[in-house]
Amino acid sequence: MMDEPANLAEIRLAAGSDAKRERYVRQFVNRFLSMEGVGVMLLDSDFRIVEVSDMIVSLCGLPRADIVNKHAERWFDEVGLQPRPFDRSLLEGQTFRNRVLNWKQDKQVHMLMIDGESLTEGEERTGAFVLFRDVSHRMALEEQVRRSDRLKTIGQIAAGTAHEIRNPLTAIKGFMQLLNKSLRDRDMEKEQEFVGIVLSELDRVNDLVSEFLLLSKPKELRQVSMRVGGIIQEILPMIRNEALLHNVTVIYYPKPEMPPILADKELLKQVFLNLGKNAIEAMDGGGTLIIRECCSAEESNRVAVEFRDTGPGIPPEVLEKVFDPFFTTKPQGTGLGLSVCQRIVDELGGSIEVASDGGGTLFVVSLPCS
Repeated sequence: MMDEPANLAEIRLAAGSDAKRERYVRQFVNRFLSMEGVGVMLLDSDFRIVEVSDMIVSLCGLPRADIVNKHAERWFDEVGLQPRPFDRSLLEGQTFRNRVLNWKQDKQVHMLMIDGESLTEGEERTGAFVLFRDVSHRMALEEQVRRSDRLKTIGQIAAGTAHEIRNPLTAIKGFMQLLNKSLRDRDMEKEQEFVGIVLSELDRVNDLVSEFLLLSKPKELRQVSMRVGGIIQEILPMIRNEALLHNVTVIYYPKPEMPPILADKELLKQVFLNLGKNAIEAMDGGGTLIIRECCSAEESNRVAVEFRDTGPGIPPEVLEKVFDPFFTTKPQGTGLGLSVCQRIVDELGGSIEVASDGGGTLFVVSLPCS
């Protein structure tokens, strides 16, 4: 058998290399189009959608067949993207980077960063592509870090000033109690009533200082392995008694098979009681509070507890501030309850999240397994 000419062997080798490269490129494109958290949209020179990735299909809730071959402007209108995130200037070479797009899907808002650039073949522009990156989770983590930093700063201030506030409070309360005894001996009931008001206000200030101190790092975390259901069952009678006063029904869904957590029992009780009390007070005209144990949707090594009410919900402009210290919508509120809850959960290595709409509010406390 005669040997192949050298140039023919080189041609076959190059052809095999090209086929291999094409196969790898095709595998990469298919994988890229199906990646979670990253989306891509290809547009032709008429601003018509040529291809979209799985992420885009999932976000807009339409079959791929209803998206492909459709003009981008029409697609924007169908999925409710107003104002439009990009226009035909993209086909003219006007690129953009890290443009923010808030995409509302059902009741959830996804924060996306989008990049756009035109495609060229020689001197001719043949279309464009747009990359979508879902940064919702990252932005939520960054906000949690910022909020935690704010709480630490306030905690440092609290630790330095609370004792200075309490010292004169103790002296004032002591003298008011002596005055109250003296007035009682003289049967001066009207004056006693005034002193009683002062004493009750002093107790309220003292309680506020105590809450303020909790914003600083808990002195000693006594973390032990426990079942989250055991903690809920201990506080359930207190929550139900509070609910009776507000015509609220409490429904509890336990999940005994969940793994134990590592936490401080008393501090976690405080968190759950506060969330339950807030939910009950939000339903002024009565309603239902659902407490549910469940597995964390984000991580398999965490357990979660949900507090869902059927109240009027929290407006979006207020929702992002609910964990801020001293922010409150209650006439007699201090604005420290949820801040303290977040600080405690943060110290325990967990997270607390909130979602709300016109049908009620949901708080989810996620904690690491022991």
